[in-house]
Amino acid sequence: MTDTRLEHDLLGDREVPASAYYGVHTLRAQENFQISGITIATMPELIVALASVKAAAAKANAELGLLPQAQCDAIVAACAEIRSGALHDQFVVDVIQGGAGTSTNMNANEVVCNRALELMGHQRGEYQYLHPNEQVNMAQSTNDVYPTAIRIATCFAIKSLLAAMAHLRDTFAAKAEEFSGLLKIGRTQLQDAVPMTLGQEFSTYAVMLEEDMARLIRVEVLVREINLGATAIGTGITAHPEYAAKALHHLREITGLDLSTAPNLIEATQDCGDFVQLSGVLKRIAVKISKICNDLRLLSSGPRAGFGEINLPAMQAGSSIMPGKVNPVIPEVVNQVAFEVFGNDVTVTFAAEGGQLQLNAFEPVIMNALSRSLTLLTTGCMTLADRCVAGITANEERLRENIERSIALVTALNPIIGYKQATAIATEAFSDNRNVRDIVLQKQLMSEEELNEALRHEMLTQPREYAKRQG
Repeated sequence: MTDTRLEHDLLGDREVPASAYYGVHTLRAQENFQISGITIATMPELIVALASVKAAAAKANAELGLLPQAQCDAIVAACAEIRSGALHDQFVVDVIQGGAGTSTNMNANEVVCNRALELMGHQRGEYQYLHPNEQVNMAQSTNDVYPTAIRIATCFAIKSLLAAMAHLRDTFAAKAEEFSGLLKIGRTQLQDAVPMTLGQEFSTYAVMLEEDMARLIRVEVLVREINLGATAIGTGITAHPEYAAKALHHLREITGLDLSTAPNLIEATQDCGDFVQLSGVLKRIAVKISKICNDLRLLSSGPRAGFGEINLPAMQAGSSIMPGKVNPVIPEVVNQVAFEVFGNDVTVTFAAEGGQLQLNAFEPVIMNALSRSLTLLTTGCMTLADRCVAGITANEERLRENIERSIALVTALNPIIGYKQATAIATEAFSDNRNVRDIVLQKQLMSEEELNEALRHEMLTQPREYAKRQG
């Protein structure tokens, strides 16, 4: 046994490690694209998607009488192993690469082929029995395989993100119920506003997530439209007229996704608009979650000199110099997740715009950016839910103190005593550092019974009918 095997491509002969399932094309790409240090092996959804496409293509070509059944069976079996997690370490090309994803497709062709050769009783590299490009890549081009695989991988990742968002939404909803009876002061522009409940405040976060889940579901429908069968530029050259439909049928069965073939394959091969729209939705989600994290940091600030209305669970020591300091590290890390998603959206925008004519050569960086955003948002939502929100408690004493001292309570009396009188009370309360309640009673503007009713919990936090005083 030798340590290498000899393989040939258009540039000549190269020694490939005998133990490798990849071949000469992958070897050259590995040498050419030492860019990020991150390989496609870190993207299991993409590898599973590539194996799904190769299996569907083999089944379609066998049905059309173009691929011998024995070769088809070996390809499909190899793909099944890869989809189950085998040989992912053999996908060694950098996630950032030139060639519009050709290196990734070649890597997949070679790994599938060499494993299939073993299943057929041959040695790796004995391509006279099964060839990476002749049989594994039959009726395909990188230009339809790679974007189709990106879309499938993205659909898988979207489902994971939706599950994580649902978990975070439910965690906020549970806290909203827990805090439903706790009155607090709302704030606009960081100034005291009218009262609300802490439960209402937390319920808005659940609603914000629910709204963005709906938008993510809508954009996922667009992503499920594939261009498999387009081959090089969308004309379907080298593919049988029935290939696209048959491959779609098998791909839907393999992936369990409700995929569809784009009505115009030339358009679908060059247009990355769906990716731009998805990235925009991911940015929107990141904006919302980051805003929520900002709120959590503000509401928990202190513990003595800040808002101090809620208590985040203490996760770790917060300072190497200040004993006892605890920081809001979970909201902070999720803020940083959002910042990267913002940057990834810019990357997707430029990459989609940078395509020319019948192909966009920059889909690898689009794939990398979308994958990063989806992964970070998924882990970010789970981390925020489990390591922060679930453990939040209310500082009831601070909430009550803020309500009693708030000048904003006078707003609730405005429809009863009038804006002019309410303004005078607010001014006096601020200048003399007194409570609104005391001033109203002193001036005999309302009886204590009337005032208690007007400032009752339920009356302060929802619409009501008013009977304005005369005179």
